[in-house]
Amino acid sequence: MLLRLAYLTVTNAFAALRLLPMSDRDKDVEILALRHQVMVLERQLDADIRVKFAPEDRLFLAALLTSLPRAVLRRLRLVVRPDTILRWHREIVKQQHARTCRPKRRGRPPTVRSIRTLILRLVWENPSWGYRRVHGELTTLGLKVAPSTVWEILQQEGIDPAPERASTTWADFLRSQADALLACDFIETITLSGQRQYILAVRHALGEYERFYNEHRAHQALDQAAPLRAAPDPITEPARILDLNIHRHDRLGGILHEYSHAA
Repeated sequence: MLLRLAYLTVTNAFAALRLLPMSDRDKDVEILALRHQVMVLERQLDADIRVKFAPEDRLFLAALLTSLPRAVLRRLRLVVRPDTILRWHREIVKQQHARTCRPKRRGRPPTVRSIRTLILRLVWENPSWGYRRVHGELTTLGLKVAPSTVWEILQQEGIDPAPERASTTWADFLRSQADALLACDFIETITLSGQRQYILAVRHALGEYERFYNEHRAHQALDQAAPLRAAPDPITEPARILDLNIHRHDRLGGILHEYSHAA
């Protein structure tokens, strides 16, 4: 189309140069002849037949005629209506505006490098975590990231976004120990001093896990909030997101990991 448009521009430029030595009378005669030919063409065309213009023809006519006042444009003898010429011009301007305003990169913007680094760190330090668990931890830190984004980042790094959980988790172990404390036969099998130490250790572990579960761990059923603590407001300051300083607090000897912003 650009080549055809260039050809039309050059040929019509030479046609304009040809008009310079012509007198006004000769130009008026040629205009009358052209108008009469248009009238003959209109009579020969059926009412349901429209003259088809190539895109480059539309572009040339729109650029040539839209500079005229609308009143003058309506007096011209054209194959198409003056409103059609104006519509072509609007479409050309709209297409040009769409090309200049089109984003260079389609789709969602890339994830901030600091968030991407944090996602990979959470997975490396917690191999059993899936993308949902990582997304929940990000929410507790006030970082607004879609679960699908976490999934894509892990896949790009060759990490399974949804690893299979072990058959026995730490929560399962704590529940089994709590049930064991309630079994009298089990308590009678160890010494009195051993019972005391064992009960204190399990109570401490249960208390740590209960605080972690109710005050920190994100729950999908609660919109990624903890049972006893609402989810924090998302961080909106770009400077804080670009310079994340996340501290890990280990509980129960590193079995539970709790993340927070460093003071």
